[in-house]
Amino acid sequence: MNPSVVPDKFFSIKIGSGAAGIRLDQFLSQVLPSVSRARISTSVNEGLIRVEGNTRKNSYRLKPGETVTGAVVDLPEIDVLPEKVEFHILFEDEHLIILSKPPGIVVHPGTGNHTGTLASGLVYHCRAISRVGDRLRPGIVHRLDKDTSGIMLAAKAEPVQRKLIELFKNRNIQKWYIALLHGTMKKKSGRLAASIGRHPVNRQKMAVRPEKGRHAATRWEVLEELDGRFSLVRIRIETGRTHQIRVHMAHLGHSVVGDKIYGANRDNSDFPRQLLHAHRLVLQHPVTAETLDQVAPLWGDFSDVLSKLGWVPQGGII
Repeated sequence: MNPSVVPDKFFSIKIGSGAAGIRLDQFLSQVLPSVSRARISTSVNEGLIRVEGNTRKNSYRLKPGETVTGAVVDLPEIDVLPEKVEFHILFEDEHLIILSKPPGIVVHPGTGNHTGTLASGLVYHCRAISRVGDRLRPGIVHRLDKDTSGIMLAAKAEPVQRKLIELFKNRNIQKWYIALLHGTMKKKSGRLAASIGRHPVNRQKMAVRPEKGRHAATRWEVLEELDGRFSLVRIRIETGRTHQIRVHMAHLGHSVVGDKIYGANRDNSDFPRQLLHAHRLVLQHPVTAETLDQVAPLWGDFSDVLSKLGWVPQGGII
């Protein structure tokens, strides 16, 4: 029998063999019967509950001997209300939307960001999305950082959302990014496989953690060197870890221009934000089996920086 714990109080539970293989959110529902699934899900997503000190997804399968710690705090009830939020639609049918998110927009509500999110914009555009998936993340399949722009997927129905999440999980969706990096790279193309985990000191950051991280792999190709100080690169990620590109590029000594977290040792004062853009997405449509190959053009602030550095767009490169 699972131990019972008191909501809103810190708890620490060691996982026995009887709970092995159970999803984290399902286990928490068992030991916190008076707490709603939505509240549990939100607490896990916000990093309030951890496994072995690491943040995990609600779908994480527990292992014997692991310790689950944290507390389900009294989070305010937040509803995703429809709001007109700017984004560009690249493809849409009755099943899903492929869009381009502008920089400066948070994907879903969270601490300090209750309105003006992409989720609110999606519900405004299509009210049916409000009934798809997590209450705070209606229709959302994956995320981009607030200051990362570019291509994203959203589902209009629960079965479609599940299939899209499964495609991401099984790495059946190909993703490319465009980034402006500090410095000129010695190798003009390459692949970095370096595990990523929570930073050992600053828990708000991620870091390369060979022993305690999760497998992460990133491929890059230099498109052009600009002003002798920067590299415009195309990046393909094989995995989708939090802040993966920003962490991997900084690890190579070429942080993303404008990144004030992982490029704090660089002068980023002249740049509007981290110049990272989700550029292209290729997947098989989860319902029609059609191959979808969509490209999101750079947003204006990124293009303006490149123009000032002397970049001349060439057909087929971006």
